[in-house]
Amino acid sequence: MLYDVSHRTTYRYSEPVPLAHNLTHLAPRTTAYQNCLRSTISVDPSPVIADAWQDYFGNQVHYLTLEEPHQELSVTATSLVEVRERVIPAPSLTPAWETVRDRLASAKDCESIEASQFVFDSAYIKRTSDVCTYAAPSFPAGRTLLAAALDLTQRIHHDFTYKPGATSVHTSTNEVLAQRQGVCQDFAHLQISCFRSVGLAAKYVSGYLQTDPPPGQSRLVGADASHAWVSVYFPGTGWLDFDPTNNQMPQRRHVTLAWGRDFADVSPIRGIFLGGGKHSVHVAVDVVPHG
Repeated sequence: MLYDVSHRTTYRYSEPVPLAHNLTHLAPRTTAYQNCLRSTISVDPSPVIADAWQDYFGNQVHYLTLEEPHQELSVTATSLVEVRERVIPAPSLTPAWETVRDRLASAKDCESIEASQFVFDSAYIKRTSDVCTYAAPSFPAGRTLLAAALDLTQRIHHDFTYKPGATSVHTSTNEVLAQRQGVCQDFAHLQISCFRSVGLAAKYVSGYLQTDPPPGQSRLVGADASHAWVSVYFPGTGWLDFDPTNNQMPQRRHVTLAWGRDFADVSPIRGIFLGGGKHSVHVAVDVVPHG
């Protein structure tokens, strides 16, 4: 599949902002199953400083500084991305989850050493006793890692209600467990916490999901949204992705943007500004087949 992706973020302020610094993760990655053929970012008003680099995790980062007083800031990222079908092994061909846990705990090869950094707590993800208790039924002795991951994905999808506005970026996994509701970011954080609680390596993936309008209705421009899911380390295979919000393994409808330990590493836009008074943020995302 070839997709045109547009991600427009608009900030509006009640008072002028004389200075703003922003860091963005808005350029899709090129991976074994995805090619980012073109990606551009436009900013209005124009930044006085604009720079780009790859961060520690290999994500493309853009840095922007604005020194012109403004009451509205628009950042628009447009990309052309090719997404291919991913190869998924049969569950029976993957190792037992305990085997992977033990390999990560005593990592000696480069691949396992690199993956082991995703076993530990991070800014938004903590391994707690409540999370351990919730995770346990998916990880009986001897179950293969893929079977365990699919079971956990299905359980989170079944046990939790998707409800925008029920949580914030700072909502803890224990709070999500208690409320049994949230959004894709919450479900990804919870699932990562479950994997890490049993000694497995899991990372947070940000991106987009190509969606279709309800039957008989026209597609609304800007109606898509940012999405989040989970990637788990499988020795010999690499990393396999799981989307607990939709109870599926991502394929050609998922566009990968960036990955890290949790949302803090891959926030689409973050920054600081002076002044501004009260402000609002509006985000419009489109993921449409090219041509």
